[in-house]
Amino acid sequence: MISRIPRLEIGEMPADLAAALLPRVQNLGYLGEFFKCAAHQPAALMAFLNLTEELKKSLSDRLVSVVTFTVARLMENNYEITQHERLCLKLGFEEQWIRDVVALEREGELSQEERAVQALVLRLLAGRGHAASAELEWVVEQLGPERTIAVLMLTGRHVTHALIVNALGLAPPVPSPFTPR
Repeated sequence: MISRIPRLEIGEMPADLAAALLPRVQNLGYLGEFFKCAAHQPAALMAFLNLTEELKKSLSDRLVSVVTFTVARLMENNYEITQHERLCLKLGFEEQWIRDVVALEREGELSQEERAVQALVLRLLAGRGHAASAELEWVVEQLGPERTIAVLMLTGRHVTHALIVNALGLAPPVPSPFTPR
């Protein structure tokens, strides 16, 4: 873990950023290191939070989760996987569905839309955005143009998150709910 970047606490952040993060802290019970580090760029972090919220308005929680888990798995972002597993359980998603998405098991409990989105995200990351036209067409057929663009942008958002988390060597702030105790 990179320790030369100080971790900012809520009280050390600009008021608008602290106010935007407070609901997350109350929901999770902690402020994750990603936010503590990214707060060194408060305006950019606010834009990142706003981007996330706007994209989530276009997609169901399950489709957001498919994108989140697929990118996090491919980018080896265990920080995000663990956090998102907890969120999905809170949302009432079935444990097997969560495991299937994380395992990239497209033939498991996933719907046709979810399989299409996961196939697109897999192709996007494998080809760095190139040669994804067949998967992109499938998603447009399933979701339409507006929601397809949301999937593409959300994929980029999660790649950004993974690059930061991995570069800083951030460990998951809490254990996976699926880790045997």
